[in-house]
Amino acid sequence: MLINSKEKIIDYFKSGIKKKLLIGVENEKFLFSKKYNKRANYSEVKKVLSILKSKYNWKPVKEKNNLIGLNYLGKSISLEPGNQIELAGDKLKNIHQVCFEGNLFQKQLDDACDQVGLSSMAIGYDPYTKLSKVPNNPKARYKVMTKEMPKGGNLSLNMMYQTAGTQINLDYISENDFIKKFKLIASLTPISIGIFANSPVKEKKLTKYLSYRSKVWQSTSRGGLPKIFLENLNFEKYADFIINMPLLFLNKANKVVAAKGKTFNDYMLGNIKEIKKQKPKEKDLEVHLSTIFTELRLKKYIEIRSLDACEWDCHCAGPAFYTGLIYSNLEESLDIIKNWKIDDILNAYLEAPKKGLKTEINKKSIRHWGKVFFKLSKKGLIYRNEVNKKKSNETIFLKNIEFILNENQTKAEQIIKKLKN
Repeated sequence: MLINSKEKIIDYFKSGIKKKLLIGVENEKFLFSKKYNKRANYSEVKKVLSILKSKYNWKPVKEKNNLIGLNYLGKSISLEPGNQIELAGDKLKNIHQVCFEGNLFQKQLDDACDQVGLSSMAIGYDPYTKLSKVPNNPKARYKVMTKEMPKGGNLSLNMMYQTAGTQINLDYISENDFIKKFKLIASLTPISIGIFANSPVKEKKLTKYLSYRSKVWQSTSRGGLPKIFLENLNFEKYADFIINMPLLFLNKANKVVAAKGKTFNDYMLGNIKEIKKQKPKEKDLEVHLSTIFTELRLKKYIEIRSLDACEWDCHCAGPAFYTGLIYSNLEESLDIIKNWKIDDILNAYLEAPKKGLKTEINKKSIRHWGKVFFKLSKKGLIYRNEVNKKKSNETIFLKNIEFILNENQTKAEQIIKKLKN
């Protein structure tokens, strides 16, 4: 289907409306050599992918004969620019399934890494490696992005090569439902950064940040938290936002080339001579949507992108926290933020990477608001009543957040404490 008008983009977003609400989670990890804590190069990562393919029946994804990813039953494994490995999970019914899926992948990954002399680490920012020492991979789009991204943000390459996060994908049942969910998630971004801060170290030294990853993303081309995200943003307004966003690259005769400032609107109008005035198809729209690096974004679902990667004690906590709020306690949560001023939220967003739980919104700390939304999330998960074989509901996955809020100590602060001791 050709995407040749704003209405077609709006129709694309409308096609994401679901009757059944599911949960998808994407986890990124760094791979290091066990012996030297040196980032894995493409040759080593390719060996890991090959073992996963041969031993666990993952199907190969290739680009010009280079193995760049794997697929298996609704799940996919892909490589980020610095060979960070990402599992994009299936859309699942509950957090029990999400956690089982993630744990199973971790076991497979650990097995494959052991055979190559590597280990995985889930943390928001590479604590060891200088940017200039991070190995790349042959994925074509990354070569263009490496040249183009720094033009719009001075830490864009650090984002590409040295960060890892957790993304949570949630559904909407109508456009009005989308408007409410998107506004709430955008407003909670500083709280998300504060609670899930897990990246205080850069090049073996402490930074001044609890989430250095978030600081980097705030200084990244095509990133940040646009003010319009905190308003009542509907499908048409989001379409306007992405139409006027410059393209990051173009596919020309099976090659990836720079877009030279052309926007998606230029693409729709057939005004790009380099690709013979072709107009975009749905897959081209999807590529464009995936190259907008804001703290949340819209595809055929809402993608939450404000969490540092973390290990298994908190891996399931983020998805559980947002599922309880967004799927089961939306109206009560919106009532809490109704008097928050947009400028206060944006200021908190900028301060949260450094101040963490001490950041203030509406004259109260993120720790205070975290406790408020923790209770609402827990209430929502109890209402959902999704239980495992032991009859435990999804609130069991909130324990890590409860510890952080009660002890007033993020994962980052736990790392800092260990290093100082």
